[in-house]
Amino acid sequence: MPSEVSTPAGATQHAIDLVQLAAAAADDKGGQDLVALDVTGPLPLTDAFLLISGRTERNVLAIAEAIEESLAEHGSKALRREGRSEGRWVLIDFGDLVVHVFHESDRAYYSLERLWKDCPVIPITLPARQSAE
Repeated sequence: MPSEVSTPAGATQHAIDLVQLAAAAADDKGGQDLVALDVTGPLPLTDAFLLISGRTERNVLAIAEAIEESLAEHGSKALRREGRSEGRWVLIDFGDLVVHVFHESDRAYYSLERLWKDCPVIPITLPARQSAE
């Protein structure tokens, strides 16, 4: 098995690839305000956080489900998930990546970006959307 390549910020290429896959799945389900953070400095147990907002509880759950399905199709299964019963803050742990899907108001309340403001941002590249003609 090849060794993991780290970026200058610290996150492995595998974690960055997971971020991109999860972000694309979230975007496809209407996820908003996607932010990926390299948390390798303060957290030795994971490489990246992906923060996403959903407009409603139903939207939050749809985004979380789409992310799990997408990453499972690419060989990464969730190790742990929490918050599905409420649909306000769903946390999905994939090992190298921890995804936080928030209802808009809960994201503002918990303000994880503020808590992790010293962590480098991982750029997210989303696939181009097809325009309806």
